Amino acid sequence: MFPKRGWQLWLLHFIAVLGSLWMLSLLIPLKRGRRPAYILRYQWLEYTNIDESPEKVCNCSAILQGEKEALLKAKLLTITKDFQKIIQIPDEYYINATKDCRKFKITRKYITFPLSKEEQDFLLAYSMVVHHKVQNFERLLRAIYAPQNIYCVHVDKKAPASVFIAINAITSCFPNVFMVSKPVDVVYAGWTRVQADLNCMADLYNTSTNWKYFINLCGQDFPLKTNLEIVQALRSLKGGNSLESEEMPQGKKRRVMNVYQVIDGQIQDPTPFNLPILSGNAYIVVNRGYIHSVLEDERIQALIEWAKDTYSPDEFLWATIQRMSGVPGSTWPNRKFDMTDMNAIARMVKWQGHEGSEGSLQAVYPECKGHHVRSICVYGAGDLQWLIEQHHLFANKFDADRDPIAIYCLEKYLRHKALTEQFKWITKSINTFLDSVGS
Repeated sequence: MFPKRGWQLWLLHFIAVLGSLWMLSLLIPLKRGRRPAYILRYQWLEYTNIDESPEKVCNCSAILQGEKEALLKAKLLTITKDFQKIIQIPDEYYINATKDCRKFKITRKYITFPLSKEEQDFLLAYSMVVHHKVQNFERLLRAIYAPQNIYCVHVDKKAPASVFIAINAITSCFPNVFMVSKPVDVVYAGWTRVQADLNCMADLYNTSTNWKYFINLCGQDFPLKTNLEIVQALRSLKGGNSLESEEMPQGKKRRVMNVYQVIDGQIQDPTPFNLPILSGNAYIVVNRGYIHSVLEDERIQALIEWAKDTYSPDEFLWATIQRMSGVPGSTWPNRKFDMTDMNAIARMVKWQGHEGSEGSLQAVYPECKGHHVRSICVYGAGDLQWLIEQHHLFANKFDADRDPIAIYCLEKYLRHKALTEQFKWITKSINTFLDSVGS
């Protein structure tokens, strides 16, 4: 039986959830003959074939199971001119659609209330660095959006005006999504790529004290897990961080030993405090204390200054901080604590050089079924069966302009999973409530 205060809080939360259900049932007309269970299942929030999506002709269930006929149909569809024409969504669409935020959120099926008590009590902070492809960004935001979380969006200063206006219009529809206060001109492999995340880190840290973990994304990422699954994965870290951090390969050492920005090839001074430089990547899953250290620790501030004229500093900065003593969630710099990108949960990236056919001893993962950009796989529908089996929280890269079917089927899969989880939670809550009343 609940303590009096706990019972009251639970009942208020339960009433709020049912109230949200009732309001949504008024906004979205239900088909005749639907049972009450239909409302509890939030089926109007599912992505169905009734939706006006050109990808709906594909059989996502068969695609996710790797059925060859469905995958071939999807592949052929993506290369037809008519299909490519109708999947292009101009930036102006989002500018106009967001003039009525209420309608935009309903028609785009954003989930605007916490789906469980566990998610409501475990808040996440996201940094999203974007420079183009508004459609990709909006679909990513919709997939990870939860009203209890907080989102900082950095749009590259040199992005087209229509991109900035469209993304600004989208973010203005949500009280917990905001544009970064200090945007920068992002240069690939340069310091400003790190600075973009640093600026969002500061904004997120100063805006809210309630979030537990920070996750940084780019506009072509997409989740492989539901928000509840992400929360459960982060809880299992027990305050730890998860990011690639390992001994730097010999071939990469010149990136941090040469000064690229000032005088190309000049040897730098030794690292501050004789810190060992570790290898990693730009994408991290870290606790709030780690972010506090990044913003306040004098050692890290010295490391940041030292790193500003190196090549691709995002490939060692976070990894090095993760092995510094006193940083919350960090590990020792000893090689026994090395973590590869495959073992970390932050991001699944298929590098072309590590791909191979099934059974190949040299292959880390199967061949890319989409196409490659800078030696990275841009996923196709044929990659989904393998992707959803991975433990990573997110995957990179996706491109709605080239293969929207991969994103569409992943969207449907995650939304159905999230709503199924929610239905189980409601059922459990009702049973708990009835048991407490009966006792």
